[in-house]
Amino acid sequence: MENEKYYNLVPSVGGSFSYGWRKMFEKAFLPLLLAVIIAGLLNGPVGANWKADGGDWFNMVWVLPIALFSVAYGFLFLPVINYGEKYLFLQAMRGEDADIKYLFEGFKTKYLKIVLANLIVIALAIIGFIMLIVPGIIVLCRLAFVSYLVMDKDLEPMQAVEKSWQMTRGHGWKIFWMAIISFFLYIGGIIVFIVGILISIMWVHSAFATLYQSVLNENDDENPIPILGVNEI
Repeated sequence: MENEKYYNLVPSVGGSFSYGWRKMFEKAFLPLLLAVIIAGLLNGPVGANWKADGGDWFNMVWVLPIALFSVAYGFLFLPVINYGEKYLFLQAMRGEDADIKYLFEGFKTKYLKIVLANLIVIALAIIGFIMLIVPGIIVLCRLAFVSYLVMDKDLEPMQAVEKSWQMTRGHGWKIFWMAIISFFLYIGGIIVFIVGILISIMWVHSAFATLYQSVLNENDDENPIPILGVNEI
């Protein structure tokens, strides 16, 4: 069957970007493009620059509630959309139906898991960056699969963290270099303006979903989190 071809994927940086590029232009291109547009619009309010010039009292009355709303929006709403977006791309890379409903699926079935998993990843990353930056980068690389595992395998937050850490052992450098490449793809997309950045985002999401699937193909055991170290990346 055509949708079984992804079982032959082997984890690699070039292979992930190559397969992701080809696959995103197949039958799921329009749903993926729409998902990126919707997710981008929904991410907008968090990045908005709220400003008021009516004095301290005015700022306290209006800016503080808006700031609290932005924080709540960023932690309680956006993770569900972002996790759903990644799962939609994973489905597309598998040659399965990439239904736009996956963007909002987490609100019905996995809301608490997504919110808690996102908070755990953020907390661990912050602790890592406090420890002279490098551990934070390691944490982000090793926990790159948490969102996929919550959505795809329905794991509990800590189970997803442990499984991601175990799955990415030996693949941390691939994830790191993919992140670097993604940065330059985003820059190139911005230079080309709207269409370019949308294609860049789609390509990056496709590549990381492909890497997750390729690592999943070769990984079946469930080892616990090892001791954090640079050599573990």
